[in-house]
Amino acid sequence: MTKDKGNYFEDKACEYLSSSGYLLVERNFYAKKLGEIDIIATKEGVYHFVEVKSGESFEAVYNITPSKLGKLKRSIEYYLQTKKLSIPYCVDAIIFAGEELEFIENITF
Repeated sequence: MTKDKGNYFEDKACEYLSSSGYLLVERNFYAKKLGEIDIIATKEGVYHFVEVKSGESFEAVYNITPSKLGKLKRSIEYYLQTKKLSIPYCVDAIIFAGEELEFIENITF
């Protein structure tokens, strides 16, 4: 996915989250060599670390591999340490098939 395309779908994901009552905290948090967290948001006292994926001719959800989840978990741990946070959180995904959005809450590691 190109950076422009990625930004486009992340913008759409942020719009969806905002309109669904989430407070956006941060976007594109880089955890040194560990990876990137696309969107960090809160709702009802819970932090949501959101992975955004898009695809036209395939199921984009399949790009969230065990390896990707491992990197994401380490990135989240780094974020929580850096910000000195001890809070409840979950990992969510927003998947785009063309312009159609699917929100998948609480992906497990």
